[in-house]
Amino acid sequence: MLEHGGSLRAAAAAYDIPLADWLDLLTGINPTHYPLVPPPASLWHRLPEPDAGLLAAASAYYGSDQLLPVAGSQAAIQALPAVLAARRIGMLAPSYAEHAHAWRQRDVVWLAASAIDAAVDTLDALLLVQPNNPTGEHFPRAQLLDWHQRLQRRGGTLIVDEAFIDAAPADSLAPLAGQAALVVLRSLGKFFGLAGARVGFVLGPAALRTALAEQLGPWTLSAPAQDIARQALSDTAWQAAMRRRLATDGARMTALLARHGGRPSGPALFKYLPTADARRWQAHFARAAIWTRAFDTPPALRLALPADEAGWQRLDHTLQQGRRTGLSLE
Repeated sequence: MLEHGGSLRAAAAAYDIPLADWLDLLTGINPTHYPLVPPPASLWHRLPEPDAGLLAAASAYYGSDQLLPVAGSQAAIQALPAVLAARRIGMLAPSYAEHAHAWRQRDVVWLAASAIDAAVDTLDALLLVQPNNPTGEHFPRAQLLDWHQRLQRRGGTLIVDEAFIDAAPADSLAPLAGQAALVVLRSLGKFFGLAGARVGFVLGPAALRTALAEQLGPWTLSAPAQDIARQALSDTAWQAAMRRRLATDGARMTALLARHGGRPSGPALFKYLPTADARRWQAHFARAAIWTRAFDTPPALRLALPADEAGWQRLDHTLQQGRRTGLSLE
């Protein structure tokens, strides 16, 4: 079993701390979710049909109508190997583990960011998370387009998972969807804070979307989820205000961690901290009812944003306590 977010109940049981007392900084999900209006009750009473309003809102938001709604980008991650013939797939190391797990029957080539350019002409597909999860690595749009062209010439495919790009979407490749050899994954889980709705989109060529739809089967997206997604994707005022807020909060998190000796990187929604004390920090935070993500290869922490001022102060205080006991963020 791969480790994911959503493990707060297990942490509460393991540390014998009530669930309500925890500050959850594990997942990188926006702590302020989109303030949706509850879907009409009638939507629960019948099988879901394609929602033209959702498709229009998604097309406007992503800058392309070459998209397929899916039950979160995770559904597409698992299904893509069944519809793409690629045998040799390059991936950044480390990155979101579900991608490698889905392609485990193929030849997965682990690459450092600096090694991708030299390796891309040997690959059938290059699969990148942009910005990368968990390290926050961000590739310039021009570089991605160069790799796409080189892969396309060889019959290869560039797959870009843009789960965390919504807070700063200028480098998104979604508006180019429909071009051969390009697949872009998006979801509403992170920026909109709607991970429980399980709504995502695959942007790519028509033939690929048709094959994916057949692979996934009917009714992949519930009618209430479609209604929620339509609301969120249509609300441009909320989106603009939230991008400003997240930019401020992301900068605050960077400054806070740096003040305690760390060298954080990553997008607004989370920060990545290489530290040999990662597991000790995770345990220290957990004893204070703060749930964080620790990695072993390489050792590092990932922290999401607190939801309120009390959470910020609690994180600051717990960092101070950890440093007093000899823990280091370096």
